[in-house]
Amino acid sequence: MNPEHLSIPAGRIPIEATCWSVPGAAATVVLHPATAVTQTYYEPFAAWMAGQGFNVVTYDYRGIGRSRPHSLRGMRVTMSDWMDKDVAIATRWAEARFPGLPLLALGHSVGGHAIGLSPETARLRAAVLVASHAGASRTVRGFGERLRVRFMLRVLAPVLCALFGYMPGRRFGLGEDLPRGVMLQWASWTALPRYFFDDPKVDAARRMARVTIPLLVLGFDDDPWANPQAVDMLVSHLAGARIERRNIDPRAAGVPALGHMGFFRRRCEPVLWKQVANWLHVHAQQAEVARHAGG
Repeated sequence: MNPEHLSIPAGRIPIEATCWSVPGAAATVVLHPATAVTQTYYEPFAAWMAGQGFNVVTYDYRGIGRSRPHSLRGMRVTMSDWMDKDVAIATRWAEARFPGLPLLALGHSVGGHAIGLSPETARLRAAVLVASHAGASRTVRGFGERLRVRFMLRVLAPVLCALFGYMPGRRFGLGEDLPRGVMLQWASWTALPRYFFDDPKVDAARRMARVTIPLLVLGFDDDPWANPQAVDMLVSHLAGARIERRNIDPRAAGVPALGHMGFFRRRCEPVLWKQVANWLHVHAQQAEVARHAGG
């Protein structure tokens, strides 16, 4: 199955996306990526999901991957822009591209935050949050990792952003380079006790309280960032949603490790990918039944 590479209009810098279209698809899944991760990382999972009967849409936030302009210097975009604008644009595009089908989403890390915050979540019938958490640095497990994160985000990032005009993440093991506004806003949230819930400009608690769809929330026992305490902090603000929470031991999933990024590796197909596909199929079917019943 050959995916289609396309550009979604989003002002001066378009959002570059990839679409797997499946004849007779049960539903459409929009995949919202993590910070500093390109959509190519998710391609094996997206292609596999298409093989399970879903249309799948992946994309890069503006400033990342194929959505990166020639230079990040002077690019005006924040993490809030990603969650408020890019996610909305991708969601509306997917709904328009595949009208009449149940619309689902999967968010990885910050992509899960976006599902909680975006008003476009009202268009969804269900969603999966993978390693999504309130990323306050105080909750990071392990003294050494917590110290590394704090030094990177609170000390190094502001200096590097001032010197380069963006965050050169590739040089410092942070994944992709990041626009200055994204990096500095993210860093500021990690210093707050309750992450962006303590930023009045985000208004996160009120916005997340609006979510009422079914959510499958996946956390992994060996993830130092999205550990149970950090996931609890996020999920506690989704009280209106119908949440199924799964904390997964890598050994029970048949893999040696998962961490923050491991779910999307091919070795997770036999257990974890199948569990997610089955869960989404159930909710796609329920959406179709409700639609035919007039609900």
